[in-house]
Amino acid sequence: MPMNFLKLGLLALALFGLTPVWAQKAAWQDSQPCPSWVAKEDGLPPSADKRWDLTLSPYTLHWSDSAEHKPVVLASLDRAVAGNRFCGMSLFSNSFGQPTAYVYAGQRWEPLMDNSKWFIKVTAGIFYGYVGKYKDKVPFNYSGFSPGIIPSFGYAISPTDSAQVLVLGNAGLMFAYGHRF
Repeated sequence: MPMNFLKLGLLALALFGLTPVWAQKAAWQDSQPCPSWVAKEDGLPPSADKRWDLTLSPYTLHWSDSAEHKPVVLASLDRAVAGNRFCGMSLFSNSFGQPTAYVYAGQRWEPLMDNSKWFIKVTAGIFYGYVGKYKDKVPFNYSGFSPGIIPSFGYAISPTDSAQVLVLGNAGLMFAYGHRF
């Protein structure tokens, strides 16, 4: 199983275009991993701080218990591009212990309810990783690939740190920590 995570990690680096610029901090910070249709501004102000968001999740609460369920651990990295739009990739072990990737584009809305600390994020993208006997655990799965939409609610603990709850449809809730840099 660790080899599968290594392969997914290398795929993520290739998709983000980070591999050749690791040693060059300025070039890494200016890299643009998003497709042009996401980064297109359409009258939105460009993201002045060109921020990256790292999200880590150590725990997922499933709506129903199953002996097949395994711990879900997630690491996600996304990049702001225009207004509050972003794109990114998550690597995680799914509920059945399979290494899984999620490539997505999304938008963040803040402030929420006139409180500058609350926000909502929604991502839409493609999952890969629900295979074998678990292929029917996500809808519209074709050879391990399936579409996904994930809404999340967050609270900014500080300008760089947040707590988030991701809604995983009828599967459960994922609790996460976010760090902006």
